[in-house]
Amino acid sequence: MSILQRIESPADLKKLSPEEFPELCQEIRSLIISVLSNVGGHLASNLGVVELTVALHYLLDTPQDKIVWDTSNQAYAHKLLTGRREQFHTLRQFGGMSGFCKREESVYDAFNAGHAGTGVSAAVGYSEAHEQMGLPHRTVCVVGDGALTAGMTLEGLQHAGDLKKNLVVILNDNQMSISRNVGAISAYLNRTFTGEFYTRLREETSQLLETIPQIGEPVKKMAIRAEELAKGFLLPGLLFEELGFRYVGPIDGHNFEHLLSTLDNVLKLKGPTLLHVITKKGLGFEPAMKNPVWFHACSPFDAKTGEPAKKAKRPSYSAIAVKTLVDMAKEDKRIVAITAAMCEGTGLAAFEKAFPDRIYDVGIAEQHAVTFAAGLAAQGMRPVICMYSTFLQRAYDQVVHDVATQNLPVTLCIDRGGLVAEDGTTHHGAFDFAFLRHVPNMVVMAPKDENELQHMVKSCIHYDCPVSVRYPRGATIGVPMDATAEPLPMGQGELLRDGDDVALIAVGVLVHHALEAAERLAQEGISAAVVNARFVKPLDHELIGSITKKVKCVLTMEEGCQMGGFGSAVLESLSDQGLWHVPAKVLALPDIYIEQGPQDLLREKYGLTANGIYDQAKALLARVPLHTVMS
Repeated sequence: MSILQRIESPADLKKLSPEEFPELCQEIRSLIISVLSNVGGHLASNLGVVELTVALHYLLDTPQDKIVWDTSNQAYAHKLLTGRREQFHTLRQFGGMSGFCKREESVYDAFNAGHAGTGVSAAVGYSEAHEQMGLPHRTVCVVGDGALTAGMTLEGLQHAGDLKKNLVVILNDNQMSISRNVGAISAYLNRTFTGEFYTRLREETSQLLETIPQIGEPVKKMAIRAEELAKGFLLPGLLFEELGFRYVGPIDGHNFEHLLSTLDNVLKLKGPTLLHVITKKGLGFEPAMKNPVWFHACSPFDAKTGEPAKKAKRPSYSAIAVKTLVDMAKEDKRIVAITAAMCEGTGLAAFEKAFPDRIYDVGIAEQHAVTFAAGLAAQGMRPVICMYSTFLQRAYDQVVHDVATQNLPVTLCIDRGGLVAEDGTTHHGAFDFAFLRHVPNMVVMAPKDENELQHMVKSCIHYDCPVSVRYPRGATIGVPMDATAEPLPMGQGELLRDGDDVALIAVGVLVHHALEAAERLAQEGISAAVVNARFVKPLDHELIGSITKKVKCVLTMEEGCQMGGFGSAVLESLSDQGLWHVPAKVLALPDIYIEQGPQDLLREKYGLTANGIYDQAKALLARVPLHTVMS
């Protein structure tokens, strides 16, 4: 039996001797690599934090003591040590283990997270709750250095420093978030020296000061201040100490001799403490160390070579959007691209290659990205923000307050709209239609396929107002592409198929499903009209009204939340046009957080396929009274 097989909980870990830990870490890494080669997931970040995870569970009394993992995409070793080893092969699969921490999954998971920057604030809440309730438990937050570009992390640090309560923040420093870290704080952290160097320097400085005659208290204070300044130049500790934290480190996060003794001492300290740990992303798997960006969130791969198990036959929607953007940027020097630590994920690496001086990676700072874009637009630029739908949620106020109120021509290319598969609850792009369509001045679009996408991206720069275009994750469907992209008439949908019985009004990826459903209905003598809305806002009221007057009932469909989304907009339009007597139904995602699982499986489960549309249309028609048919 391997060491890992003997561990069912952290209590079993405490029975081991530290001399067994290196072998245990190797077993953990081997299992993570083996499973992720089949299911994909966050490989590089998890391989880098194995020793730290073992040390934390060895020294803490979890689950009474709390470990809050910021983002929590580095918690695989944590899961393996907390009773989930036998279920680990179900990671990120439908009905299986989440790829992130999930309180519903285990008492050892302190906080649900999928977005960076939330960990410190949550840990401050835990620490303060322990204080208020008189509980002796300890709270530790593990935060990556990339999350220090998130303003919320700094907000949490400054509050913790002000409260002065017991809290340990472990800065897991690997110079990476998803992409290579950017910004002044990252540069500050990179000015690191070994503890041995700093200790020797301090001793030599102290000896020098002792040789100077005592000439008064002011000189002593000046000498102490000079030492603090020297420390600030040599180590990244001064920033945290000014925020009210005791700074310890940096130490080697893969060396148990240093890690265990230092962490044990830190856990005994009173007040807020920051332990700076240096780790290597992807440690133990050479391909991941060489390419930590791809292995941050990888698809299945060959466990020996690291090569992807299969390559996409068609380009992604992200690639089509960025290609169109590059073509336009060649003709329009006002166009610049902005991303929030997602250059590769959003496809902007191609834009960066073409225009290295016209792309801005602002780090994990979505709010800043949007207001920065507003400033650019106010001075005549045409900024394009490429961002996942789930991350745009974090910048909602900036979209409303800084962009839309001033009617600034900022373009939002919203990637990963709709269902995103294995990342699950925290990453599905379910809400963008609903939270954007009610914003004044905002144009909201979604293409039915990649060809329409290129025309919509072109339209974004053509319109002189805030615009969003939303497209799904994954490969395109393979339709022919027009030679050139042309702007679409604002607010104009298209009638793809006429009919007299039921109107299928769709937006985005469900348009082609609606066409397939209409074909099946036609085989049964049911005449279905299919409308590609194109625009969630402004809606083509004239087209929708004219079709509705001809049919017995209306079915809308979207890959987004039902409440307040595209379907709601259609119902409002029908009501405004006095067509409330026509039975209508909204087919969309229900009012729940959608679980993880393959896109096709989830679409089938929630009826967002040709089969689901067909079934809903038949059911709706069956309930239509004869007297509702208009003459």
